[in-house]
Amino acid sequence: MPSDRGLLSDYFERVAVKRLSAVEASTTTSNQHEFNGVRELRLLFGDARLTRIPTTFIWLGEEQEALTEAGWMTWYDARENHPTRSEYRLYFPTTPVSEMASAGDAIFFARRTDGSVMVIITPAESTMQNQLLWLFNVEGQPGFSFEVQDIDADSSAQLDFAARYILDELGIEPEEPEADRLDAMLERFGARFPTTLAFSQFARDTLPDVSALDDPDAVLMAWIEREEMLFRRLERHIVDARLRAGFVADDEADVDGFLAFSLSVQNRRKSRAGKSLENHIETLLGARGIRFVRGGETENRNRPDFLFPGVAEYQNASYPADRLTMLGVKSTCKDRWRQVLSEAARIDSKHLLTLEPGISENQTSEMQAKALQLVLPRRLHDTYREAQRGWLMEVGDFIELVRVRQTAS
Repeated sequence: MPSDRGLLSDYFERVAVKRLSAVEASTTTSNQHEFNGVRELRLLFGDARLTRIPTTFIWLGEEQEALTEAGWMTWYDARENHPTRSEYRLYFPTTPVSEMASAGDAIFFARRTDGSVMVIITPAESTMQNQLLWLFNVEGQPGFSFEVQDIDADSSAQLDFAARYILDELGIEPEEPEADRLDAMLERFGARFPTTLAFSQFARDTLPDVSALDDPDAVLMAWIEREEMLFRRLERHIVDARLRAGFVADDEADVDGFLAFSLSVQNRRKSRAGKSLENHIETLLGARGIRFVRGGETENRNRPDFLFPGVAEYQNASYPADRLTMLGVKSTCKDRWRQVLSEAARIDSKHLLTLEPGISENQTSEMQAKALQLVLPRRLHDTYREAQRGWLMEVGDFIELVRVRQTAS
């Protein structure tokens, strides 16, 4: 992995995590959100008084449920005038984020390199909790006492795809190293967004040493990461130009125009991510001579992302159902994975390929119960718990499964 992709220690210095007790979670009994200044918090904040520390409070629930609030915290010694005793406290006022907290939720106090703090609350056993524990290299599940993890340059993981994915969920956009390719993109596309198909092809073209016939798990990740970096670089250029032009209509601030533009940026990111993943999978399959239809219609106008070997075979009642395969593709699962279950009634066991790291055990257990097999590039398997990894399928294994079924037919 190139070193210019940055380290987690570029953004964070130290993190403390614990489960919230009932007293800590309740706004009516928690003394306005004061935490005892235990030894672990002193490791995080030190011994000096810190007044109104800039703080971002974040609630990250299941699915796409998220809430962010800017605020502050104060770290102080309630007995600072006592000659021999100290009694440290961490105080922060009630916010809409703290009001979302429940007993058993995980709370992360993450100290940023600029001195600010992120306070992140997630439901217990949730996908987001798993992702944060993996990001900050915290072993096991949090208990009711704080656990502190240092994030230094020597031990800090480089920001691979999974780490950047999670940082994006936190509203942190790492620097993109592909600045030298902006001129090539502008020459090819101008200062506008090309079609997703054209951009996916461009990303693959910038990796001439990566062959579609190489290890499919490594190839897919290389293509996805390159396209993501290139897209963010082009996006930054286009958005910068639009912001410099300003949002003014009839000599007044065009608030509606700004909001519409902001929404379009977010929607483009989401829709492009899913389509680009499909584009690269299509290229991998085509290079190997795998027969498939992308977006072919099944029952009730359903259109699975990939149907193997094709619609004609699927609609032929005499064609063996055990030789049919369906692959759903979702760059992020959230709760949308259930949509895949109804997309091909003839196929009992379905497959879903995703790039989402660290999906919760509750979710993967439900997938197994509903005969849905999760497929991920091999490098993302490490973001899952050990108990889950034996069940996960690699991209190469899925392609081999389809190849064997088609050879048998």
